[in-house]
Amino acid sequence: MPTPPSRQDKMIALMDRLAPSQGYTLSSLDGVGFMRVNQSVPRTPVLYEPCIVIVCQGRKRGYLGERRFIYDAQQYLVLSVPLPFESETEASEAEPLLAVKIDIDLAVAAELALVLGPAAPANNAPVSMCSTAMDDTLGDAVLRLLGALLCPVEAQVLAKGILREILYRVLTGEQGGAVRAALAQHSQFGKIGKALRRIHAGFSGELDVPTLAHEAGMSVAAFHANFKSVTQTSPIQYLKSTRLHKARLLMVQEGLNASTASNRVGYESSSQFSREFKRFFGRSPVQEAAVMKTVLSQTPGEAPGYVTAH
Repeated sequence: MPTPPSRQDKMIALMDRLAPSQGYTLSSLDGVGFMRVNQSVPRTPVLYEPCIVIVCQGRKRGYLGERRFIYDAQQYLVLSVPLPFESETEASEAEPLLAVKIDIDLAVAAELALVLGPAAPANNAPVSMCSTAMDDTLGDAVLRLLGALLCPVEAQVLAKGILREILYRVLTGEQGGAVRAALAQHSQFGKIGKALRRIHAGFSGELDVPTLAHEAGMSVAAFHANFKSVTQTSPIQYLKSTRLHKARLLMVQEGLNASTASNRVGYESSSQFSREFKRFFGRSPVQEAAVMKTVLSQTPGEAPGYVTAH
């Protein structure tokens, strides 16, 4: 008698249908997309918004400061705040990376967090990024979501409810405290989370550390210390990397040249932008845009909000 397919086998079969082409494929449900990478990708800078990344096949490694995160088949990564870090991928034609990316709807997360009450354990301090194994309840919900997204009627009727269940499972799981802490406006972690969202909303304008610290209700020194604790970088470096990532995305998505993209993200000097871009990504803006257009083919519709397919 043949062995019944495992949950992972079922996920891979569904992902082969949902993401048949390399790159990033949008689903019919807002905030859900699929990654397929057919070759290994070396360590490179990426920027993720608050999201859940569930790996069905292959392996990814994330690097944040001195910390390293491995997330492979049947594991998931959660980012509770918008975060630039470095990522590398292990994949091949025979065994491509297959992953589901779910944006965290902060309004829904806040509503669920209110019902769940304050995140607690003092021995489990909130963190901005972590990975862990999927348990059966979360794995079953992900499998049902993938199945529903194959059928237009089920996607319309069932998928949003399953997505809410997945977020609930994450909020009540091992990593849930970090996301809930990021939503708690009066905690230090929550204040930094709010500052990060402020940077992402106004990265192209005039932003300075004293203003961000004042809005967070902290001294400049306390803001610096708490900011680095969450992001592993300084506020100025975070703002710079956000601008560079956004400029790369504008060049890939909208076909802007480097000068126009640099101006759109807040640089006054295009030569300074080109120098900092090459230092950050290891390639000139023109070279990087050409590479990313090849790597990040998206179907259907527009690309995700940030470059995340690595």
